[in-house]
Order: sequence, then structure tokens, then C-alpha cells
Amino acid sequence: MTITLFLLPALVLFGLLVLAPIAVAAYTSLFKWNGLGGLPTNFIGLDNFTRMFGDEVFRGDLWRGLALVILSITIQLPLALGIAMLLNRKMRGRAVYRLLFFAPYMLSEVITGVLFTMILSPDQGLANQILDAVGLSALQSEWLGDPDIVMISVFIVMTWKYFGFHMILYLAGRQGIPQELGEAAAIDGATPWEQFRYVTLPLLGPTIRISAFLSIIGAIQLFDLVWVLTAGGPIHSSETMAVTMFQFGFKRSQVGYGTAISVVMFLISLIFALGYQRFVLRRDTEGAITTMRDQR
Repeated sequence: MTITLFLLPALVLFGLLVLAPIAVAAYTSLFKWNGLGGLPTNFIGLDNFTRMFGDEVFRGDLWRGLALVILSITIQLPLALGIAMLLNRKMRGRAVYRLLFFAPYMLSEVITGVLFTMILSPDQGLANQILDAVGLSALQSEWLGDPDIVMISVFIVMTWKYFGFHMILYLAGRQGIPQELGEAAAIDGATPWEQFRYVTLPLLGPTIRISAFLSIIGAIQLFDLVWVLTAGGPIHSSETMAVTMFQFGFKRSQVGYGTAISVVMFLISLIFALGYQRFVLRRDTEGAITTMRDQR
């Protein structure tokens, strides 16, 4: 009874703020509804989902989301890991560097979007001005207006915004590794690279897996940064699922269809989270529980 009473407020809030909206979204996605006039009544079954997967823009959203996930895993996270390893060494101004690299993460997505909208402006933007100043004017471009490179520009902004967060995660994980392990490996003749490859990297495994999980979920749900930078343009070339959902749900008053997109986003995130927890994070959790039991 005591446990139930302590859990009850959290369960009530979770039910009202999480489970109830999910249920309402699943119900609304089965109707053609503009969001006005009370509960929807024009039941259309799975037509919203059929329309969605037949829409070229939504299928493009899936591919663009997958591209952002792959780029994050292969570029953003290794960059954050490399900088974290450098900042773990003794060097002058180390705390200042850590603060500078982490500072972009403390900015809101809206402020970041507005800042890079000005930096990447084709006319007076800082990026094109720098290229012109160093004699590389041939590389100037409409960074947010060219369908061929807009997703690269969005990813660069994402990396600038979020790599500091992952860097701090890796740095904390690295500082949790006993220094004696590296020293013992060095005594046995291991080179610095071998120490990193066979000692540091395996022990950073749980941190890397959590970082990858957060990065992938963030890429799937990306909205505000893209909306401020490009609003999904030009010609839908930078749209994500969240941007398409917002366009239909709030701009075009097709709430039923927009809600169907949100349901698909939820299912993709849920399936990935459950699968990742089952096959990747499970051994980390079991290892932590085993360690706690051993300590007892």
C-alpha cells in the first residue's frame, strides 16, 4: 500500500500527459478531421495511413531521417568522441575548451536556427564572405536554398549544436575509467592507440551505446531546428516527418492526417527503443545490476 501511494501521483501524471494523448492520437488518426467542432465523426479507417505511405514527400521524409541517423552515427559521434579524448588530457585552458565546445548545446534550437540562417545567407552570410575572403568564391552557394546541399547544411548545424552534449557524455565516461588500467597496458608495451582500442573503447561501450540511442531518437524527431532554418524547403528537400506533420496538422488543418504521421513517428521510435534496449542496452543494465549485487 505504501509503494502504491507513492507511485500513484506519478502514474496519474503519466497517464494524463503520456498515455491519454497517445490514445487520442491513435483514435484521431482514423478520421478525416480539421481539428474543429469537437470530436471527429468522419471515420475513414486506415485511409490516412494509406495516403501517407503513398505520398512521395513522406517517403522522402523517411529517407532523409535515415540519412541523418547514418551521418550522426558515422560523423557526429566519432567527432565528439575524438574531442572528448583530447580534452581528457592535461593541457592549459582545458576547462575553457570544454565550456566553449559545450556552449552550443545550451542554446535553444530556435536561437541556433536563427543564427545559422544569417550565417548561411547567400547574400551577406558569414560563410560566403569567408569563402570570398580566402579566395574560394567558387565554393559560395545558397546553403539553405539549394535542394542538392540543403540537408548537408542542416546536418552541419545539427553537429555544431549537439556534438558538445555527446562530448560531455564521453568525457564523463572516460573519467570514470581507472587510470591504472591504461598504465598497466603501457607497461605491457601497448601503444597509445592500442590502449585506446583495447582498453578505453570497450570500457566506454555503455556510454557510446547510450549516446547513439539519444542521437538516433533525436534525428527521428527533429523538428524545430529544421523549421527555423528552412521550414522544410526548398521543394520539400529538407522536410522531416515532424515538419510534414506540423505542415498538415497546423498549417493545412488536416489534423487527422497529421496525427496519423505522429502515430507512425511514435511507432518507429517505440520499436527502435524497445529493440535497442532488448539487444543493445540489456547487457549494460544486467552488468550494472550484477555489479551492485557484488558490491553488496
